Amino acid sequence: MAGEALPKARARRRHAWLQLMWVVPIAAAAVAAWLVLDRVRQYGPEITIQFRDGSGIKTGQTPIKYRGVQVGEVRRLEISKDGDSVLVKARLQRANAALASEGAVFWIVRPQVGWGNVTGLGTVISGPEINMLAGKGDKTVNHFVGLEHAPVAMGAAGLPIVLKAVRPVSLRPNSPVYYRGVEVGVVQEIDLSRDATAAEIHVIVWQRYARLVRSGSAFWDVSGLTVKGGLFKGMQIDFESLRTFLAGGIEFASPEKSPPAKAGTAFFLYDGPKQEWLAWTPRIPVAKEPGPGESSVGR
Repeated sequence: MAGEALPKARARRRHAWLQLMWVVPIAAAAVAAWLVLDRVRQYGPEITIQFRDGSGIKTGQTPIKYRGVQVGEVRRLEISKDGDSVLVKARLQRANAALASEGAVFWIVRPQVGWGNVTGLGTVISGPEINMLAGKGDKTVNHFVGLEHAPVAMGAAGLPIVLKAVRPVSLRPNSPVYYRGVEVGVVQEIDLSRDATAAEIHVIVWQRYARLVRSGSAFWDVSGLTVKGGLFKGMQIDFESLRTFLAGGIEFASPEKSPPAKAGTAFFLYDGPKQEWLAWTPRIPVAKEPGPGESSVGR
């Protein structure tokens, strides 16, 4: 049949649909790769923190916090070569890597309930966490020895002094230090002297009250109870405060015409005050309270 148009075959473009099918997985892979790369870029160099006990620390779960904000995470745990400690391998976020400079301090926060002191209750459900204080050195360090307990007033402005005592049974870190009944400092640490003949109580007196400590100052223990009188004459029971009764405490007095004490000065801690100490009333100006945004350092 001449002149009759023949039917034309229509080719199906199946290859276009096949190309479209690969777009979604390729895009998903690209997004996943970007997320992984972005997460890797957030981490700074790996650091090692050495602890005696790593109970409760979990890989990929235990956070490292600075001022309550997470700045890193535990990546893995190892046992030291001598088997006496746990090596916590962690990574800080790259933006916070400078925190782990020379002088940085790390410790594990666990629930702890003691006389006059309750800490770490927030970790009962979430588990232990590692807290830190930033280092102040310019040199970056990747190995640290962690503390067994949270530091007391570490880095705070004040006058550090040492009290020597034969047997400070009732004192412990965080015990208050008083001057005329006003809390002016705190016990930071208690340890044995180098020759083990006495106990050394490391105290910091807040910067505002540092001038109150003189070279002739006298310190005594105000922990526990003082019982006066008898069964038939009437009994009087005195204690400085509930806190000193539970956690111990120290009081001190300063004489007239005594030069200011220097940092690190050592004093003897007596069991009680002498009457002459209680009569001391020197006129010593106290530094003013720092205003908002001001520092008490150097006042």
